[in-house]
Amino acid sequence: MDTETTDEIITATGRALQKYGYANLTMQRIAEESSITTAAIHYHFDTKEDLLNAFLDDLIKRFEAQLACEARNPRERLDSFFEAVYTPSETGDDDFPVGLMELKAQAPYHNRVRERFLELDDMMQSVVASIVRDGVDAEHFGEANPEEIAQLVTTLANGGHTRTVALGENPAETRQLVERVLELRLGWAPNSEVDA
Repeated sequence: MDTETTDEIITATGRALQKYGYANLTMQRIAEESSITTAAIHYHFDTKEDLLNAFLDDLIKRFEAQLACEARNPRERLDSFFEAVYTPSETGDDDFPVGLMELKAQAPYHNRVRERFLELDDMMQSVVASIVRDGVDAEHFGEANPEEIAQLVTTLANGGHTRTVALGENPAETRQLVERVLELRLGWAPNSEVDA
């Protein structure tokens, strides 16, 4: 499969999802958002479900890349996680929030989509649990159950995403709220000095 063409189709899918929503998404509308014909899209993807699975793959890979952090300090890693989750794209045409919301709404009806969101949720929880575990071990954070904190943070991130897309809530405000909760639970405050 031609990577450049596939990338263009996936990008066009994001634009079409954002513009028309899942219910009104068609291969024709995706083609209209690109320089590729409907026949060419069908050549690369047999079904709309295959295309949406590839789109979701792309969203997850982009998010994983955003979560990648070279820092060793757990406080910096947690801050980097929040940066990835709560900072809007600088490109201005980011299809991530709306596309993700449109596909989340399909999870109760499509096992394949639900499985992908379970993978995404597990990945987020794993990242947070690892950060918390390392932070507790190094005494950067107070005593806490890493898995419980990870589930809390992931649940708040998912709820914050919904509020941002559906209600227009500012993600920076949600981030501040989550940070205040973690300050109470972990003794961690953003931009605080490292004691250990």
